[in-house]
Amino acid sequence: MSGAFALLHPPASPLPPFLSFNRISHFHSPPPLSTADFWRVTSRRSVLISKASISTMTNDEESTGSLKKQLSKLFEKSLRITVPSESDVEPLIAACAPKFGDYQCNNAMGLWSRIKNKKDNGFKGPPSIGKVIMDNLPSSEMIEKCTLAGPGFVNITLTTSWIAKNIQKMLIDGIETWAPSLQIKRAVVDFSSPNIAKEMHVGHLRSTIIGDTLARMLEFSNVDVLRRNHVGDWGTQFGMLIEFLFEKFPNWEDASAQAIGDLQEFYKASKKRFDEDPDFKGRAQQAVVRLQGGEASYRKAWAQICEISRNEFNKVYQRLGVQLEEKGESFYNPHIPGVIEKLSNQGLVEESQGARVIHIEGVNIPLIVVKSDGGYNYASTDMTALWYRLNEEKAEWIIYVTDVGQQQHFEMVFSAAKRAGWLPANDNMYPKASHVGFGLVLGEDGKRFRTRNTEVVRLIDLLDEAKNRSKSALIERGKAAEWTEQELEHTAEAVGYGAVKYADLKNNRLTNYTFNFDQMLNDKGNTAVYLLYAHARICSIIRKSGKDIDELKKTAVLSLNHADERALALHLLQFSEVVEEACTNLLPNVLCEYLYNLSENFTKFYSNCQVVGSAEETSRLLLCEATAVVMRKCFHLLGITPVYKI
Repeated sequence: MSGAFALLHPPASPLPPFLSFNRISHFHSPPPLSTADFWRVTSRRSVLISKASISTMTNDEESTGSLKKQLSKLFEKSLRITVPSESDVEPLIAACAPKFGDYQCNNAMGLWSRIKNKKDNGFKGPPSIGKVIMDNLPSSEMIEKCTLAGPGFVNITLTTSWIAKNIQKMLIDGIETWAPSLQIKRAVVDFSSPNIAKEMHVGHLRSTIIGDTLARMLEFSNVDVLRRNHVGDWGTQFGMLIEFLFEKFPNWEDASAQAIGDLQEFYKASKKRFDEDPDFKGRAQQAVVRLQGGEASYRKAWAQICEISRNEFNKVYQRLGVQLEEKGESFYNPHIPGVIEKLSNQGLVEESQGARVIHIEGVNIPLIVVKSDGGYNYASTDMTALWYRLNEEKAEWIIYVTDVGQQQHFEMVFSAAKRAGWLPANDNMYPKASHVGFGLVLGEDGKRFRTRNTEVVRLIDLLDEAKNRSKSALIERGKAAEWTEQELEHTAEAVGYGAVKYADLKNNRLTNYTFNFDQMLNDKGNTAVYLLYAHARICSIIRKSGKDIDELKKTAVLSLNHADERALALHLLQFSEVVEEACTNLLPNVLCEYLYNLSENFTKFYSNCQVVGSAEETSRLLLCEATAVVMRKCFHLLGITPVYKI
């Protein structure tokens, strides 16, 4: 890193670095119901299916933050006048190349294909439709002019003074006024989900980072988000672990986490005994029966193993600044029989080679919900969890963040839920469930990222390495002499952890990506380090001016007389629709691309427009502050802590 950073006192109204669960404590789930109580509610259909698009506003008010929605509202009025017979047509508004304008309405060609064979339609082709759409547009202070291009495209140029006014309004009222307005009120985001007694490894990195960002974007959009950690805390492997615990520690109740040691090694040792010792294997199998039967000592040993794992997981979550509420497999286990019974009563569950299955149209293999030995599996748990989330937690959107290898499994679960009537057949209706798949993390050799001895890389080691490399770079540049140890430590964490997160999030999640410390900690190009540098530089510009930026927000006027000022301001105003797009398509890389382009727009503006000492200093300081505010919100949504000092 050629620049160095420090966390400085943030602005008067700092953005919290991480969300607190206090915000959603009012809708934490109730304690597990008994099976009888759980099924008292099944006689009624408590899942409400609603026909709505996530991009539909909840009322008729304009969204102050979304240019696209405000333009859509104007063009919708024009379309109703232009083609009253086509009342289901929605405005097609998109940002366009600067040489054409700011936005474009692209309805003309589609409309022509619908009405060209109708008698007396009154039009000669797409250009004539575009002309009438333009002529019927209501007057609005936000639109300076419209022009017609090609086959009926309506190019829109926004009023520069209107852009400036809306930027200044955000500075006064806060960035929250630019939050997207989504149709849904509550969502579940199921992410991270490690297995008890196993280390969190680099494979959990993507689920944890992507899931946290999706949750943050939905929370910013005023959706109540239930952040669920569906840990693997139940199953036959616990018999093996408990029996090994009893054997190795006769006084196991007094054994500390330090005595037990590395749970990963503990798991491997117990597995080795299980595979090699038939007597141990028999005892382990009996331990499973006793655990599932509720025998007190086995339940207590199970809880002790889970707690040790949970403490290790929390070390990772603390470093990443991720908040989760654990509801693992064991939470849903008591309710599985009721779910299977309900599905059976609907005629969906069939016998097949001793197992009980649900057949899915178009899939060669069935969804096994009860194994041939009578035991339950992932499908049993996932079907039950989905039912619970829809009916007990009243979620309208359930989002599962796992690797792409689990896509077919979740598609089968969702298909079964549609057959049962829990979900609508139309994926554009609510409630709905979505699988957010992601690719592999690769090493520089192009293979799955592992250590030299072929072990999967421990996630906590990876994060500590990123922080240590960041700290070393700061010390090399003499910052240890300039800053306190706390400043040095916090800055190293912000840059190191932020670099790891951004290197993942900037990629389309469906693709594999190569993990490379040198690239992600580079201060040039599309990296977190470069973006944190850009933000710190903006803060430095404002500080060097000596002006009270909060006072300027109240008294100064923003003007956009230079082309680069206007381009930067327009990009800032597009923040809301970008967040909405990233939410709707569940693609965090859309927000990363926006943030990188924002920094590039600012660099161009700052290169061509002097700020401090210019005649336009006051106005340009406001534009600098607006850029910093939006950058900080982007950082927050990506789970990255900003730095304020170079």
